[in-house]
Amino acid sequence: MSTDMKRVLVAGATGYLGGFVAREFKSRGYFVRAMARSPKKLDPIRDSLDEVFQAEITRPETLDGACDGMDIVFSSVGITKQKGNLTFKDVDYQGNKNLLETAQRAGVGKFIYVSVFRGPGLLHLDIVKAHEDFASALRHSGLSHTVIRPTGFFSDLGEYMKMAKRGRVYLFGDGNNRINPIHGADLAEVCVDAVEGDSKEIDVGGPEVLTHREIARLALRAAGNPERITSVPVWMICGLVSLSRIFNRHQGELLAFMTEAMTGDGAAPQVGARLLADYFRELAAEAPES
Repeated sequence: MSTDMKRVLVAGATGYLGGFVAREFKSRGYFVRAMARSPKKLDPIRDSLDEVFQAEITRPETLDGACDGMDIVFSSVGITKQKGNLTFKDVDYQGNKNLLETAQRAGVGKFIYVSVFRGPGLLHLDIVKAHEDFASALRHSGLSHTVIRPTGFFSDLGEYMKMAKRGRVYLFGDGNNRINPIHGADLAEVCVDAVEGDSKEIDVGGPEVLTHREIARLALRAAGNPERITSVPVWMICGLVSLSRIFNRHQGELLAFMTEAMTGDGAAPQVGARLLADYFRELAAEAPES
């Protein structure tokens, strides 16, 4: 291995974006160490990894040595599905803060973190507040850093295809709000470019600005089904959010975040070349889950 090869720790490599980021770093000649709680989940990208470090980001004692010898730390760590009693604050904030402190002790040169587009204006949502609280800690850490705020991943829109395969897509509100979601591979290029850049914050979206109604049509077309789209009134969704928060705070917050995403405009600077229609066609061709 060349002595001048840059070394990066990728935290979140088992997730949608993290896998693309690990591959992108490797393709550019970086030494890639992936951190995972369950190393077996790294098997799909094993050929893009030089090392695997087993650790649990919410348990700081397991992070000892994770950042040793690393020049850069990249993190897209966060939770969607609830894991035990862990909250967004436990993982998205405190877990990443544990990693940041480990990186500081190891003398890491730069920390790249993925937050949420329009995050500073969405602090009333638990999931966003956890991201932005960590982004604030990163800004005040004294460590060179970049916070990347994507509009949303293509993978986030997989629910449209699930509905489309069943023959009908439900929208929150009229579906006329716009978004330009981004493919993981396109976003990975932005993340790796940020290592050499000097931007502290980057807002980014994909090449196409679409309404949610247009996204629903793309999904139904890819599924080979006629256009059946139903708009659910926002007041009804807001009531469901309030009820969900009572019985399951985590699920209620996820629903609140989805509602915000589908009823507010979310178009960011456009990058990349990969199109949502192609992604939907790939999903449509996949064998149904058993």
